[in-house]
Amino acid sequence: MLWIWFSTGRVASRRMLKMESLASFQCLCSQIQYFAHDPQGSFSPRYYQKFPDSSNISDDPQSYFSSRIILTPRVVHKTISNCRSDILAFSFFLWCAKQHNYFHDRATLTHMIGIVSRLTQRFRTVKGIVKELEEVGCVIKPQTLMFLLRIYWFGGMYDRVFETFEEILGCGYTPNTFSRNIVMDVLFKIERVEVALRVLKETQVPNFLTYSIAVCNLCKLNDLVNLQDVLNIMLRKSYYPNEETFSVILSCYCKGGRIAEAKQILGLMIVLGVPVSDRVWGILIDGYCKAGNMDAATHLLEKMIESGYSANVVTCTSLIKGFFESQMPSKAFGILDTMESRGCFPDLVLCNVLIDSLSKMGRYEDAINAFFLLREQGLTPDSYTLCSLITTVCLSKQYVELPLLITGFEIQPDLVACNSFLSYFCKAGYPAGAIEFYNDMIDRGFVADKYTFAGLLTGLCRSSRTGEAVKVYHGLVRSHVGLDSHINTVIINGLIKSGKFHKAVSLIKKAASEKSQLDDVSYTIAISGLLTGGQVGEAYALFRQMKEVGLVPSKQTYNQILSGFCKRSDVCMVKDILLQMVDARIEVDHFNLRLMKNLLYRYHRHSASFLTLLTNISNSGILPKEAYNEMINELVHHVNVRNVHAGTFNNLDVGTSSSDETQELAVAVG
Repeated sequence: MLWIWFSTGRVASRRMLKMESLASFQCLCSQIQYFAHDPQGSFSPRYYQKFPDSSNISDDPQSYFSSRIILTPRVVHKTISNCRSDILAFSFFLWCAKQHNYFHDRATLTHMIGIVSRLTQRFRTVKGIVKELEEVGCVIKPQTLMFLLRIYWFGGMYDRVFETFEEILGCGYTPNTFSRNIVMDVLFKIERVEVALRVLKETQVPNFLTYSIAVCNLCKLNDLVNLQDVLNIMLRKSYYPNEETFSVILSCYCKGGRIAEAKQILGLMIVLGVPVSDRVWGILIDGYCKAGNMDAATHLLEKMIESGYSANVVTCTSLIKGFFESQMPSKAFGILDTMESRGCFPDLVLCNVLIDSLSKMGRYEDAINAFFLLREQGLTPDSYTLCSLITTVCLSKQYVELPLLITGFEIQPDLVACNSFLSYFCKAGYPAGAIEFYNDMIDRGFVADKYTFAGLLTGLCRSSRTGEAVKVYHGLVRSHVGLDSHINTVIINGLIKSGKFHKAVSLIKKAASEKSQLDDVSYTIAISGLLTGGQVGEAYALFRQMKEVGLVPSKQTYNQILSGFCKRSDVCMVKDILLQMVDARIEVDHFNLRLMKNLLYRYHRHSASFLTLLTNISNSGILPKEAYNEMINELVHHVNVRNVHAGTFNNLDVGTSSSDETQELAVAVG
């Protein structure tokens, strides 16, 4: 069957737990009688009639409830809440649902989640719960399983939704559209999109809710292809989304950069007479801003105002952020001034945008001034504010300002903000503070992620506690918790900066042999550190290993290796690296070109063949053209001057170089 394909968490055991003895249904009635005499006055007289004697209730309790009590959600919820037996409470809940003109409210359904969850833990399976309901006299009907399905769905117990649906099929009941809608919604939520769409297709009598569930879930998943198909079917069947659903669809298209489709949706809304609210205008403006089309966004704003709407702070935030990202700060500030002149002041989101945008532009003082807007507006910074502020402080290197800035604010940081603090301590030159802060985070119950461990490893290495850092790293390797290329890069960088070159090389070789996640950044940092420490041979070995494991060295990596051998005056290796750069089409930077020029000056014996190589590869495009021509002209002048002083004009002083090398140099210069 189809349902077996997506069933999750099926319970293998069907063993029934022996149910403890239950009081009679009269026990439940006595609960209601007790509430009626509650001195707190739980109910007023209009909510209940006179209760019958308990002797009469025991004869036919349901008939007495039906004839004597006016059910209200408040009465039912209070009764269920005070019932000491979960199975009786559920039985009463089901009985109430069968009463004429009574419907359970959201609060009662929410309360039933806990009851049904406990029953599931106790009786293990849906079949077990059904059997216990029969034991207390509850007649099992399709509605019983439907309520179980609904409660499991409402409570997010998705595996039990599938189990209940299978039970419905197993009992010979035909699932109605509502039950199939629930199953389809759960499939979308666990991202089994193909199966969910199959359920949609196989639903014989789909209704408006069927398509609405599918459309909204596809929007949440940003599945624009399937969204288009389902929306077309929905419209062909004359099921038209309401304003809220249209807004969700518009937002999905705009986030996906599909502005043309979003405009078509807007046109459809207008044709169908769906109100185009300020929210809809804002979504479209935000879409144009994210696409970088600020002219269209501004034009749409004008149309919005012409239609009688005013731009709120949300729409202004989109425009301001868009102008900043488009390098038009003057227009962003113009929007801000217009806002304030109309009495529309920045909220927390806009302040966060200002801090982040100004910081990225290098206007750190302005970013900090934007932070002070929070205090002026009586706003409390959130975690995003903290992260942006910490970034600003670190970029400006004004580390001492952070404690002064956040003093007086009651801030509840999340894990992301805590990780930013770890980075701050390391960059501020106080790595011991990062270690202390990490310990405090763990004590407060935070679960470390890869960025947390990165901060801890950096703090340990910069505190000269490299041994502990390596132990932490090995622990991550064993547990695979938070281990990725970033962590490898951090520990390698930390060890190299601490002078532990051999340990860094050992770790990266071990990581490569165990096929751990290593990227080009990890290798590049290791190679750079080794070259800085004069370990040119080890650096080249890592360079070769990098290529062997399938990673493509970047322009920076190639030039680092080239500069290492230039400084070491290893002309043979310089030639070899140059040929590799030709094959990889990697350009030599100006710094290395100067180093190679110095090699030509100093080492006459290799000058001819080396210069010939440079001349041959000059057409490959890897040498900066103008700098190369300038170098050749300078070399020609240098050679001619030396020959004049030597009194010769047809021979070059190239030391012990052969006549062939001399001719090669002459040809190259000529």
